[in-house]
Amino acid sequence: MRLLLNLLLVLSVFKLSATNLHVGAGQAFNTILSALAKAQSGDTIVVHEGIYTEGNLTINKSLSLIGIGYPILDGQHNCEILTVTASDVYIKGFEIRNSGQLSTLDVAGIKVLSASRVVIEDNRLRDCNFGIYLSDCNDCQVTRNDVQGIIKEEQNSGNGIHLWKCSRALVAENHLSGQRDGIYFEFVTDSEVRYNNSEQNLRYGLHFMFSHNDHYHHNRFHHNGAGVAVMYSRQVQMTENEFGYNWGGSAYGLLLKDISDSHIWKNNFEHNSAAVYMEGASRIILEQNQFRENGWALRVQASCDANVIRQNNFFGNSFDVSTNGSLVLNTFNGNYWDRYEGYDLNRDGVGDVPFRPVSLYAVVVERMPYGLMLMRSFMVYLMDKAEKIIPSLTPEQLMDDKPAMKPLGV
Repeated sequence: MRLLLNLLLVLSVFKLSATNLHVGAGQAFNTILSALAKAQSGDTIVVHEGIYTEGNLTINKSLSLIGIGYPILDGQHNCEILTVTASDVYIKGFEIRNSGQLSTLDVAGIKVLSASRVVIEDNRLRDCNFGIYLSDCNDCQVTRNDVQGIIKEEQNSGNGIHLWKCSRALVAENHLSGQRDGIYFEFVTDSEVRYNNSEQNLRYGLHFMFSHNDHYHHNRFHHNGAGVAVMYSRQVQMTENEFGYNWGGSAYGLLLKDISDSHIWKNNFEHNSAAVYMEGASRIILEQNQFRENGWALRVQASCDANVIRQNNFFGNSFDVSTNGSLVLNTFNGNYWDRYEGYDLNRDGVGDVPFRPVSLYAVVVERMPYGLMLMRSFMVYLMDKAEKIIPSLTPEQLMDDKPAMKPLGV
């Protein structure tokens, strides 16, 4: 009891001693730098409207930095703008623009180094090399920020929100565009990405590398070089996202490379060159997703095994499924295929004959990409019809034994 009372007393004194320091024209401080030098842990620095060109500002105390009317912190293309090295820091309400750029250093609008419980929200970042950069951090939140870069070459661009070696992070409700990757995770664990809009980025809307036990949901990835790439990771939950209009020779809605033990559920894939591309993927459950008007709905390479594809809807895709091998180590079950021409005599909603989603033409194109020139020709139609009657080149065991007669959940 005495220990608890002493702790409450210390906290109350700390709270009473915290002060607000105001920066701006006619305020107690003319510069943010001078307010940072005067501030104590627990204080709040309130920055009023204006343009502040003070170079690199370092926050090495646990405090709040709040902007009123979106004051502008301008790096004039010379430096990193805000660098945080303390835990328990709160940053809100700034327009941060024109960071520097170096080939040997990841320069950012806001960078957080080896800290915990840092919250960055409701800021605007414009033309920064990296927007918000977290390195070796725990329990941080990046929410409701608008990060817009100026599209350059990939090697000269940074990422909108970049996390390296972090855990228990929350990235939510941000808008990201014009960067190399909208959101980038490397060695990030037990973290959540939700309700973000990542569009018109050079490479990926969201990119995972060596990141495990993460969950991203209710995000929108449109008009990027590719939607999302999940690489060398495991136990990633991907639910209720939108992947759309990611077009190009190497563009995917979702790229899965050397990933295992993950769940892809209730996502919408629409108008992508390839909705889902799987290479070296194992023990993935892909269910209740919508695949609509993509070039390829699923490209499943022969290196994939023990994956379950069930209860998905396939509408109007040029190719529903393609593969580069004949050995089938994955399971297709209970999907709706708009190309299915079978029957249901007992009216239980399940087709009485299996459906083979890999067409002969898909096999030809996988081996000879220039065969796409013949798409929708009468010769291709005859080839596919003949293959259905007497299968010869398509993988004989790659089939849906229980195709749904009607779209599922629509």
